[in-house]
Amino acid sequence: MDFIRNQLEELGMSEPSIGYLSNIIMIIFIAMISVVANYIAKKIVLKTINHIVNSNRYRWGNIIVEKKLFHKLSHLVPAIIIYYSAYIFPSYQALVEKAAMTYMIVVMITVFNTLLNVFDEIYRSYEVSKIRPIKGYIQVAKIVLFIIGGIIVISNLIGQNPLIILSGLGALSAVLMLVFKDSILGLVAGVQLSSNDMVRVGDWIEMPKYNADGDVIDITLNTVKVRNFDKTITMIPSYALISDSFRNWRGMQVSGGRRIKRSIYIDISSIRFCTEEMVAEFEKIHYLTDYVTTKLEEIEAYNVEHQVNRESNVNGRQLTNVGVFREYIHQYLRNHPKINQDMTMIVRQLAPEDRGLPLEIYAFSNDINWSVYESVQADIFDHIFAVAQTFGLRAFQNPTGHDIVQLKEDKQYVREYS
Repeated sequence: MDFIRNQLEELGMSEPSIGYLSNIIMIIFIAMISVVANYIAKKIVLKTINHIVNSNRYRWGNIIVEKKLFHKLSHLVPAIIIYYSAYIFPSYQALVEKAAMTYMIVVMITVFNTLLNVFDEIYRSYEVSKIRPIKGYIQVAKIVLFIIGGIIVISNLIGQNPLIILSGLGALSAVLMLVFKDSILGLVAGVQLSSNDMVRVGDWIEMPKYNADGDVIDITLNTVKVRNFDKTITMIPSYALISDSFRNWRGMQVSGGRRIKRSIYIDISSIRFCTEEMVAEFEKIHYLTDYVTTKLEEIEAYNVEHQVNRESNVNGRQLTNVGVFREYIHQYLRNHPKINQDMTMIVRQLAPEDRGLPLEIYAFSNDINWSVYESVQADIFDHIFAVAQTFGLRAFQNPTGHDIVQLKEDKQYVREYS
């Protein structure tokens, strides 16, 4: 500044003009230094750092470059130059220093915010992130960062100690609790969800209260994002997963088997004892040959031992078509390539209803994929409905309009030919 003033005096300028012009020249000079320093930081230093990071074999280097962490950090260079040049202007030194310091604080807040994003992105690249998501904690850290940063900025502008502002916030604690109620609840819920391993990213959950039925795609501080199977997105409050009930299908996905639990209703009037002709037909069925032979020997031995009167089928033990049919379904499932043979497999009768006798199939497919599972289930029941008549059984269904029309036609036919 003295050098500039001396040069202006030698040019014969008056004192007031020298003061204004020297200040303008110095401001331009500082601005040029800041621009050059910023250029060097971005085009040379930053480019070198990015090259070193990109040549690193670790993926975290690429993430740092993508998030532009060093690019944001480079904004400090011109601010530092301006801050340490403020003493040149004694009248405006305090104002310039406050402005420069405020800018540096804001830059550091953005740098730490980006650093948290980088850490979250790196953590997500590991499988453990699906089991222990930390996005909620990252968001809490950001809230704390912005609050502390805001307090420091305000204290710098008003020239007060940050602790004084913090002490004043104690009176506003009730307001803060109200404003950050959801965040506090979400934080507590996030800790419980994570520590108890209740839900992970990628889990299929079902929560009818919120019309949620699909895969968890994101877990944040306040919400859990679910992509439903109809491709809609449902946002569930994090604390709702603690306070309300929901179903997590992860157990099914991990087990490798998906349950088939469906019944075929048998018309009770079609159930009867097996005749010799029926037994002969059953012996021809591949899955029943050994069963029928063994069962007939067992029944014969029992009836002989107890001297059963064979003149009535009611006496002693007899094969029934529904019992043989139940065994056939069981053997069919035992030999089905898409049924998990290591899990529970039951073919059972339930209590009779007005729709007939429910014959329930309880088994597990060995493929949890939804489309494959539905295809396997449909194929099994296609076959069961088709073979029921072979055993002299009828599947129950309520009368339809076609049945009533057919009944009228049958009655008319009887009248004409009787």
